[in-house]
Amino acid sequence: MNRSFAFIVIAALTLCASQVCQAAEKKNPEANKLALEGAKAAKSQDFDKAVDLLKKAAGMDHKYSDELSAVYQQRAYAAANDQRYADAINDYNEALKLTPKEATRIHEVLAAVEMKIQDYDKALADYSELIKEKPNEIKYLTYRAYIYEVKNDLQNAMADNEKILKADPNNKDALARKQRIEKKLAEMVTLTPPPRTPTAAPTHAPAGKKKP
Repeated sequence: MNRSFAFIVIAALTLCASQVCQAAEKKNPEANKLALEGAKAAKSQDFDKAVDLLKKAAGMDHKYSDELSAVYQQRAYAAANDQRYADAINDYNEALKLTPKEATRIHEVLAAVEMKIQDYDKALADYSELIKEKPNEIKYLTYRAYIYEVKNDLQNAMADNEKILKADPNNKDALARKQRIEKKLAEMVTLTPPPRTPTAAPTHAPAGKKKP
């Protein structure tokens, strides 16, 4: 997991707490109060309490969904660091539902967690989403090529690998992968036997005449 991601989330939560205080609306003081308490709980890393409070606040006023998403992501990050990968994946998915505008960042951390537990099908789906957004990003292509190779989908692995080499012809990882894939493909070629030579029909001696 990337440390810079943690700093981004912490900064976002600090900003959220400030915004909650500054943007309090008189028409919904209860939601604002819950959101403020949730932001404080998140700052003290009581993420369960923070999620509970911000879920209630977001239920009253949708504008607190961003704050709830930020807390889900911070709790997911903590869970991943504790190797509670299933919990991390659940929280990241909840954050993705709340803030689809952050899809690129969330798909990236989701894929990283899924790679940790070798859930290659889900990681493949996340990297494919990322590649739709950034089709020439070598990092994403490298991970997807790796997954395709692990799944023995050699044609797709080679296709991604060629894109990497087109952008970076000296990429050592891609060059090594190309050699491996070419070797595997060569081993999979079925040799066609040569056509059989037609066999000549046997010749028969003429039948002898019967005696009268």
